[in-house]
Parts: sequence; structure tokens; C-alpha cells
Amino acid sequence: MSVLENLEPKKVFYYFERLCNIPHGSGNLDGISSYLAGFAQERGLFHIRDAHNNIIIVKEASAGYEKTAPIILQGHMDMVAVKKSDCDIDLAKDPLRLKVEGDFVYAEGTSLGGDDGIAVAYMLALLDSDDIDHPRIEAVITTDEETGMEGATAIDLSMLRAKRMLNIDSEEEGILLTSCAGGMRTDCHIPVQFVQPVQIEAIQNGSYLEVTAGGLLGGHSGTEINKERANAIKLLGLTLQQAKNSVSFHLVQIGGGEKDNAIPRQAGAVVYIEDGKKDAFIEKIKEIERAEQKENQSKEQGLFIRAEEIADSGQCVFDSDSTERILSFLTLFPNGVMAMSADLDGLVETSLNLGILKTCGQEVTASTAIRSAVESAKHKVNLQVQTLTKLFGGSAETHGEYPGWQYDPDSRLRAEMVRIYKEMFGKDAQVEALHAGLECGIMTAKIPGLDCVSFGPNIYDIHTTEERLSISSAARMWKYLLEILKQQ
Repeated sequence: MSVLENLEPKKVFYYFERLCNIPHGSGNLDGISSYLAGFAQERGLFHIRDAHNNIIIVKEASAGYEKTAPIILQGHMDMVAVKKSDCDIDLAKDPLRLKVEGDFVYAEGTSLGGDDGIAVAYMLALLDSDDIDHPRIEAVITTDEETGMEGATAIDLSMLRAKRMLNIDSEEEGILLTSCAGGMRTDCHIPVQFVQPVQIEAIQNGSYLEVTAGGLLGGHSGTEINKERANAIKLLGLTLQQAKNSVSFHLVQIGGGEKDNAIPRQAGAVVYIEDGKKDAFIEKIKEIERAEQKENQSKEQGLFIRAEEIADSGQCVFDSDSTERILSFLTLFPNGVMAMSADLDGLVETSLNLGILKTCGQEVTASTAIRSAVESAKHKVNLQVQTLTKLFGGSAETHGEYPGWQYDPDSRLRAEMVRIYKEMFGKDAQVEALHAGLECGIMTAKIPGLDCVSFGPNIYDIHTTEERLSISSAARMWKYLLEILKQQ
């Protein structure tokens, strides 16, 4: 039995559920790309599937719209696939467990992928219809948007005719996005040296303790970075640095976060400590936890920091120098809002998110997402990260760079969408810029003169296990989309 079969609009939620049954985390897109190509083939629609799994599907204009200018509908097929620590779903293989509660659809124990599954569901519902008025539709569904917009960067759009585009990758109803920040990813590698515990002269008898910082809200590193939520990796690094000033120990491993563009909710480390100092270390962690809970009481009510003894694993540990370098690196690493816009009140101009930390072989790696509306500022932050990494004996490389999307003061599409929104809902749509990245900047670079606007229904807590899609908002924005197509 379908979980969403009683929801309206039926065809939209039918396809949304079909998509949720196909694993489609970034980098795992063969299955969903094959499904989309098969969908087009079954309906006799012209389509292209490229080597990067991007999909283009074309549906010719409905009767009476043959002379109307074509329009691109665009979204991405990948999702940020994260799950709770106690969830037994394998996001690489298993379908999502959809649930409906009141006005919301969510996935039990995992992220939902409403970003950007709802866009793809809208497109499939349109492409499968025979009773909707529309101009020629050029549906462009890209891959790996969440990891650096690789699909949009690689896709060939030369066969498209349209000079207008609706990007359906916004998560707040009533807001029309008309520009966004550019971004890049930077991965930092700090080498570490390991020693056997018996080689540490200062520790005669030692114990292994696990330290965990968590209970945080997390969130999208673009749309929610301005909320100044705690970053679990930074919290853990600062906690261990403070503790080490009182009680010496050696790191065994350290890590946290799942995606570089998601504010990490939990991070953990294993430390090796002399038995006689164990109780003092645990007490110091509790002291730091109380201070952090007080400092973050208005923002992070679930915050916790715990230290618990675990079984003696006999693992090798970081030597003293490596322990010191890693904790100092994390303490000094910049994170969060770097600059606010001087032109638009409340808009973040430049930010940095330390999203993933891992102990891999003989190094600790840190993965970051850098965003800025100003190209030079983006590269300055990257230089700061690169320089800091080198100071601690490491190296860093940048990838997944994408351009910002510049505001077009003469956008006819924006003017039409503002007018239609007012007619339909009796209130003004808000026209805004976005700090998060959208594929519009890449698309406008590929199609000179492209006029585009981004919109979408209400989706809350995207990129987290608390993600939920508003059913009523999805229905309203579907009607809005149909009216935009009808009035073209």
C-alpha cells in the first residue's frame, strides 16, 4: 500500500514516493537516472542521458501553446542522504520509510530528500499529463548538486531552445530567489604519527575513553549558517583542547559530520589517558559541558558532551606532537559566518562550514564548504584555510567550484511570477538573494541571456534527519507552477 496515495496533488505525490523508493544520495545515482530515462522512453518523450547521469526530457507544447516561448524546468535528482545513529536503513540500497503526520511528509530515521525530490516529482507529473496547458517544456534534472554541482557543470545544454528557466530548488514558499552565492569545497589533510601505547613513557597504565559531542540541531550550511548553530566538530575540538590544558592525553581517532555542506550534529573522539588521570578528565569534560550548555542555552537545548570509558582495544595512538597539532588545528580553524552583506540587510555574504572530519590511515582529513557572493572573498577564505593547513604540516586541495548567480534587474520572468503570485494568493511574493548555492549561476553561464527564478514549497530542516515537507505548501506551489506555465 502506498503511504502517500491519499495526498493531493495525487500525481505529484505518486512520483515523489516512487523517487523515495530509489536510493539517490549524491554519488549513488545510476538507479534513479535509469528510472528517469525509462520514464521518458515509455512515454515516447525525447530525452538525453549523459555520461554523468544527467537527464534532459522534452515535452512539446500543448495545443494552443505551439508559438509560446519554451521554458526550462530544472532541479537535481540527488539528495543529502543522512540517518540517525540508531537507524538500520542502508541509504545506498534501501528505500526511505515515508511517514505522514498532520501537514508533513517525513522519512523515519533519515533525511527525506524533499530537496530536491519535489522538483523532480513536479516535472514527472507534468511530463505525464495530457490535460495541462503548457509551452514546450525542457526538463533538466542534474546530478550531484549537493556535493559541488558536478552534474550542472558537466551537462551540455546546447540542444535547448528556451531562454527562461524555473529552478525548483527553493525551500520557502512565497520567496522568489533571484541571485545566490558561489562556492567551493576544500579538503585539508594533516599527517599524524602513531605509536604503541607501551611506547609512551609518561603512561604506565592507560585507558581508552570515548568523547562525544552531539545533540545539536545541525542544518544546511547555506540557508541556516546565519542562525549560528553549534558545529559539533568545532565543539569537540575546543572541548578536547580545553581538557588537554588540564589533563594530558593522546588522541586515538577523531571524526564527525557527514556532508561538507551540512552543519555537523555530532562528532566523537577516542583518547588514551593514564588511569590515574581518568576521573579528572571525565570531570573536566562535565565542567566544559555545563559551560557550553549555558552558553548555547537559547540555540542548542539538546547539546551534550560525554566521556565514557570503553574496552581496551590495544590500538595505536597519536604521538604527542600529532595530538597537539590536530587539536590546535581544530581550535584555530575558522567556521561559520565570515562576513555579512553591506548591501542587503540580513544576508550572509561569506561563510565557511567545517562539515566532515575523519581519521584515515596516517592522516586526519577535514572537508569544508566555502560560500560567498563575492568571488574575491571566496578565494581569500580558501587561502586562509590553505595557509592554516600548511602551518600544521598538511596540504589542501580545492574542488567543486561553482559561480554565483548575479541579480538581473530587467528579468521579465521575475515580474510575471510576482504578478501571478499576487493574483493567486492576495499577497506579495518576496524577492530575495540566497547565501546557499543554486545551479542557476552555472546555467546562466551556459545559456547567454537566460532569465531564471528559483522557487519551491516549504521544506524544513533540509539535509537533516528532521527534514519534512509541507503537504499543503507542495499543493499550493504546484498550482502556482501550473498558472505560470498557463500564462506564458
